[in-house]
Amino acid sequence: MSELKVKGLVKTFQISEKQRKSLGIEERTKIAVNDISFTAHSGEVFGLLGPNGAGKTTTMRMLSTLIRPDSGDAFYDDISVVKDPEKVRSRIAFLTTDLKLDVKSTANIMFDFFSELYHVPKANAKKRKEELFEAFHINTFADTKIAKLSQGMRQKVSLAISVLHDPEYIIFDEPTNGLDIIATREVRQFILDKKQSGKCIIISTHLFDLVERVCDRAAMIINGEIAANDTLQAFTKEKSLEDTFYDIYLQHQGGEE
Repeated sequence: MSELKVKGLVKTFQISEKQRKSLGIEERTKIAVNDISFTAHSGEVFGLLGPNGAGKTTTMRMLSTLIRPDSGDAFYDDISVVKDPEKVRSRIAFLTTDLKLDVKSTANIMFDFFSELYHVPKANAKKRKEELFEAFHINTFADTKIAKLSQGMRQKVSLAISVLHDPEYIIFDEPTNGLDIIATREVRQFILDKKQSGKCIIISTHLFDLVERVCDRAAMIINGEIAANDTLQAFTKEKSLEDTFYDIYLQHQGGEE
């Protein structure tokens, strides 16, 4: 069974003088993530739920080895993101809204390029392309330049490329951001299909509906800290997920609205 163990991740950023003036603050540093720990398993979807600026994306970038934590670590089975980032990258998929595709290229060309980059054998890459392009209805615009695609179509191409090497772990940062209702449904179904096939999936979002529809467990992140971590059933036992989060948010803010 695959398992991701996150242990005490901490990340602090320097705040420039220009940023301090813009924000009207004097602090020279900001703790974006403060001692975050959780565990996620194969065959489940684990959600990081929180408002914008809570530290979700910073956490996801540390889990995907894009940035190094100041302290703490995360282990994909026994592989450390700090000590063995290259080994980690071969076992994960990471999708972020910041992922930039070559707008002069096409879905077909980009998929083939990344297949070679991941050293996926040609026969396997061809099969994966057929499966993923059919799942996301990419075939009809596979040879259209990405510059001419809608945001939703670009997101679906990015998603297909991110999982082309069939990794054990899937990390999606705001996977439905900016998508229309059709593309959102397709992404949700893809997440559930991957869960059913035994993948370990971690998503970050500020959307309660997405968490309720796909997650088995979730951690609520507020001001860079985990304020609650439980099963969806426990979170929604007496109240809706939204009401539960709001109550926890107020408690964490000292009762202020």
